[in-house]
Amino acid sequence: MIQFSPAALSEIDRLRHRQATPDAYLCIALQEKGCLGTSYRLTFMNEPIPQNFGVMSLEMGNVAIETASLERLQGLCVDYADDLMGGNFRFDNPQAVETCGCGISLRY
Repeated sequence: MIQFSPAALSEIDRLRHRQATPDAYLCIALQEKGCLGTSYRLTFMNEPIPQNFGVMSLEMGNVAIETASLERLQGLCVDYADDLMGGNFRFDNPQAVETCGCGISLRY
Protein backbone atom coordinates (compact mmCIF):
# COMPACT_ATOMS: atom_id res chain seq x y z
CA MET A 1 0.00 0.00 0.00
CA ILE A 2 1.22 3.48 -0.85
CA GLN A 3 0.53 6.28 1.62
CA PHE A 4 0.22 10.00 0.93
CA SER A 5 0.63 12.80 3.44
CA PRO A 6 -2.06 15.51 3.57
CA ALA A 7 0.44 17.93 1.96
CA ALA A 8 1.06 15.49 -0.92
CA LEU A 9 -2.67 14.95 -1.44
CA SER A 10 -3.25 18.69 -1.53
CA GLU A 11 -0.48 19.25 -4.10
CA ILE A 12 -1.64 16.33 -6.26
CA ASP A 13 -5.16 17.75 -6.24
CA ARG A 14 -3.84 21.20 -7.19
CA LEU A 15 -1.76 19.76 -10.04
CA ARG A 16 -4.59 17.56 -11.27
CA HIS A 17 -6.89 20.55 -11.63
CA ARG A 18 -4.17 22.68 -13.22
CA GLN A 19 -2.60 20.16 -15.62
CA ALA A 20 -5.23 17.53 -16.26
CA THR A 21 -8.92 16.85 -15.96
CA PRO A 22 -10.32 16.60 -12.42
CA ASP A 23 -10.94 12.86 -12.86
CA ALA A 24 -7.49 12.03 -14.30
CA TYR A 25 -5.53 9.24 -12.63
CA LEU A 26 -2.29 10.00 -10.86
CA CYS A 27 0.15 7.41 -12.23
CA ILE A 28 3.10 6.29 -10.15
CA ALA A 29 5.96 4.30 -11.63
CA LEU A 30 9.69 3.75 -11.37
CA GLN A 31 12.02 4.66 -14.19
CA GLU A 32 15.71 4.11 -14.90
CA LYS A 33 17.03 7.59 -14.24
CA GLY A 34 18.78 9.65 -11.59
CA CYS A 35 21.92 9.59 -9.47
CA LEU A 36 21.44 6.00 -8.28
CA GLY A 37 19.77 4.54 -11.36
CA THR A 38 16.09 4.50 -10.36
CA SER A 39 13.71 7.38 -9.74
CA TYR A 40 10.00 7.95 -9.25
CA ARG A 41 7.74 9.15 -12.05
CA LEU A 42 4.44 10.89 -11.28
CA THR A 43 2.19 11.71 -14.23
CA PHE A 44 -1.50 12.04 -14.98
CA MET A 45 -3.46 9.97 -17.47
CA ASN A 46 -7.10 9.83 -18.43
CA GLU A 47 -7.51 6.05 -18.44
CA PRO A 48 -4.84 3.54 -17.38
CA ILE A 49 -4.47 0.32 -19.36
CA PRO A 50 -5.79 -2.39 -16.98
CA GLN A 51 -3.03 -4.94 -17.68
CA ASN A 52 -0.30 -2.32 -17.05
CA PHE A 53 -1.68 -0.59 -13.93
CA GLY A 54 -3.30 -1.43 -10.62
CA VAL A 55 -5.75 1.17 -9.37
CA MET A 56 -6.49 2.43 -5.87
CA SER A 57 -9.10 5.04 -4.94
CA LEU A 58 -8.34 7.83 -2.50
CA GLU A 59 -10.33 10.82 -1.30
CA MET A 60 -8.53 13.05 -3.77
CA GLY A 61 -9.08 10.73 -6.75
CA ASN A 62 -7.82 7.57 -8.38
CA VAL A 63 -4.19 6.48 -8.38
CA ALA A 64 -2.78 4.07 -10.98
CA ILE A 65 0.36 2.16 -10.01
CA GLU A 66 2.44 0.63 -12.77
CA THR A 67 2.23 -3.15 -12.38
CA ALA A 68 5.95 -3.61 -13.16
CA SER A 69 6.81 -1.25 -10.26
CA LEU A 70 4.15 -2.39 -7.79
CA GLU A 71 6.29 -4.75 -5.72
CA ARG A 72 9.07 -2.16 -5.29
CA LEU A 73 6.57 0.57 -4.34
CA GLN A 74 4.96 -1.37 -1.48
CA GLY A 75 5.20 0.67 1.72
CA LEU A 76 6.08 3.90 -0.12
CA CYS A 77 5.17 7.13 1.69
CA VAL A 78 4.80 10.24 -0.47
CA ASP A 79 5.06 13.70 1.09
CA TYR A 80 5.27 17.22 -0.32
CA ALA A 81 7.25 20.09 1.17
CA ASP A 82 8.07 23.66 0.27
CA ASP A 83 11.56 24.95 0.99
CA LEU A 84 13.83 27.74 -0.23
CA MET A 85 14.42 25.87 -3.51
CA GLY A 86 10.69 25.47 -4.18
CA GLY A 87 8.25 22.63 -3.62
CA ASN A 88 9.09 18.98 -4.15
CA PHE A 89 7.56 15.61 -3.57
CA ARG A 90 9.52 13.55 -1.04
CA PHE A 91 9.57 9.77 -1.15
CA ASP A 92 10.25 7.41 1.74
CA ASN A 93 10.57 3.85 0.51
CA PRO A 94 11.40 1.19 3.14
CA GLN A 95 12.69 -1.12 0.40
CA ALA A 96 15.39 1.30 -0.77
CA VAL A 97 18.93 0.25 0.11
CA GLU A 98 20.25 3.74 -0.65
CA THR A 99 18.77 7.11 -1.57
CA CYS A 100 20.54 10.13 -3.03
CA GLY A 101 20.73 13.52 -1.37
CA CYS A 102 17.87 14.93 -3.41
CA GLY A 103 15.61 12.09 -2.24
CA ILE A 104 14.32 11.34 -5.73
CA SER A 105 16.74 8.64 -6.84
CA LEU A 106 17.15 5.29 -5.11
CA ARG A 107 18.80 1.89 -5.32
CA TYR A 108 17.23 -1.44 -4.35
